[in-house]
Amino acid sequence: QVQLVESGGGSVQAGGSPRLSCTASGLYTYSTRCMGWFRQAPGGEREFVSHININSGTTYSDSVKGRFTISRDNAKNTLYLQMNSLKPEDTAMFRCAAGPTGGACGTWYYWGQGTQVTVSS
Repeated sequence: QVQLVESGGGSVQAGGSPRLSCTASGLYTYSTRCMGWFRQAPGGEREFVSHININSGTTYSDSVKGRFTISRDNAKNTLYLQMNSLKPEDTAMFRCAAGPTGGACGTWYYWGQGTQVTVSS
């Protein structure tokens, strides 16, 4: 019933600025949930990237702070990640996630399948 679908990934040059989207369906309490982005490089561990809470407060990992911007459009049930100044080390599968009702961040109940971002120099 619940589905999170990411889009916007692809192959980009270093310094590029793609925007990822994550659209939720069947998630009737979207606006009451924290939403987040994670990534996993080939052979690497899953890494937290950013999350945005129900009051639009944001948190970023040190590796992306100042380059990435997370936002949400509750009317469209959509989460965004604007990525600027991409580096080859940003190459990863990016996945979005939804937290529980009530707005807590840090526990993730639903996950998208992911969109691949490949950054070449």
